[in-house]
Amino acid sequence: MKPDFFHRINGAMQRPIIQRSNFFKRPSRWIILLLWILPLLLLTLPVVAEAQYIYTTNNGTVTITQYTGPGGPVTIPVTIAGLPVTSIANFAFAGCTHLTGVAIPNSVTNIGFEAFYDCPYLANVTISGGVTSIGAWAFQNCTNLLAITVDALNSVYSSTAGVLFNRSQATLIAYPGGQARSYMIPNTITSIAVGAFGGCISLTNVTIPDNVTNIGDSAFYSCASLTGVTIPDRVTNIGESAFYSCTSLADVTIGNRVTSIGDYAFAACSGLAHARIGSSVANIGYGAFSGSGLTSITIPDSVSGIGDAAFEYCSNLTSVTIGASLMRIADFAFDACTSLTKVTMGNGLTSVGVDAFGRCTSLTTVTIPRSVTNIGATAFYNCTSLGTVTIPGSVASIGNSAFSVCTNLREVYFQGNAPSDGGSVFGGDDNVTIYYLPQTTGWGKTFGGLPVVAWNPQVQTDITSFGVRTNRFELIIAGTSNLMIVVEACTNLASPVWAALQTNELTAGSAYFSDPNSTNGPVRFYRIRSR
Repeated sequence: MKPDFFHRINGAMQRPIIQRSNFFKRPSRWIILLLWILPLLLLTLPVVAEAQYIYTTNNGTVTITQYTGPGGPVTIPVTIAGLPVTSIANFAFAGCTHLTGVAIPNSVTNIGFEAFYDCPYLANVTISGGVTSIGAWAFQNCTNLLAITVDALNSVYSSTAGVLFNRSQATLIAYPGGQARSYMIPNTITSIAVGAFGGCISLTNVTIPDNVTNIGDSAFYSCASLTGVTIPDRVTNIGESAFYSCTSLADVTIGNRVTSIGDYAFAACSGLAHARIGSSVANIGYGAFSGSGLTSITIPDSVSGIGDAAFEYCSNLTSVTIGASLMRIADFAFDACTSLTKVTMGNGLTSVGVDAFGRCTSLTTVTIPRSVTNIGATAFYNCTSLGTVTIPGSVASIGNSAFSVCTNLREVYFQGNAPSDGGSVFGGDDNVTIYYLPQTTGWGKTFGGLPVVAWNPQVQTDITSFGVRTNRFELIIAGTSNLMIVVEACTNLASPVWAALQTNELTAGSAYFSDPNSTNGPVRFYRIRSR
């Protein structure tokens, strides 16, 4: 992610305030001592050069720290006060709204971080052969920059058609923000540098060649007009915030050799409806797709880790499929995905993190696999459409408020022994009944402050209303009064496909079931389950 080394307020850079010492309030003392330290101050304090530059000196060289001139086309001086200008400091020209052109002389060897960042009318930059170091984001967010031209004798950098590269043209360093809307990256490029296209708000299309193996941090940061991108198969890493706030990006294909998607890589891509994650991705970073426009996502079996808040605030997301290798759904992973209705979890999952699905107000059902041992605090907090939940026997602990404020929750079925209760598990869920299997242990009259009922339906085989009749199959199911059960049927136990036939309530402790279609095939199997 683009580092936040300073704060901007109303577009202006804020400098630290230096508090004056009380020492300078004592005239009799400071006049005497000033005579002693004055030679040192003259050597070390910044000097203002004719209202054009603020600079510092070090070992007989000048570093320009701030430009104070009127703008227009500027040629950096070779010397100031008789000393060679060798460096342009971080942020030195940042935010210069009247700067239209810059020529950097041969004496300068270093251009600092964000040195010319956010100069909206800067149209061209000429870099001499002496420059050997250019900091990240040096020319980014210059929306009218047409060309960065590098002297042919420069041993470190080069340029072609106004685009800045390293000397061998293996790394693309900076694409001018005012250039053409469509760009085909040269085939020689293997790496896209930090912030290379950052702030290119007019860029609509970019073709990344197959030779590229790395996409650096913030490489396409805030390219608001970029509509689509294909990450080629040779890319192994997508950097932090690589496509952050590319609000027009609608479709992304991530290559099959990518192993890592960086933190916030596609965050705030509000138009991103589809993302195909390659089969080699092992890690999805913190907030990687947070605030994006995804409508569905499949996390492949290769993914073993996702960062906190990876898909948080994806308000258009309706379905999630999680692969078999993921062991833990991270904290806040799908928090506030308000359109999410369906979640399919892989069988390798052992833990559901804190607030993992909190405020997913459209989530109607969730199937927790039998591998899960822990459900974190507020994991399903405020899932107001959730009606029933089945907790597998593998779950040993449920965190505080894990299912609280699930106002439509009516039935929770526990398949194993009573887990540890983190407190207020079902807080605010006033109409919930807890069901447990009679052969399990640790159950009292209540769990999490709610009533507990044994789920004990049994088919009555020793009565006349059981078995095949002339035109039907019938049975009686008995158990705890008011239990809701579903009767299902299939025709092949080797590869069963169970179909729900009827939902029954054990009114007064029993219910009658009849299947008039039982004679349509040679064999038919039945089972009962919770609703």
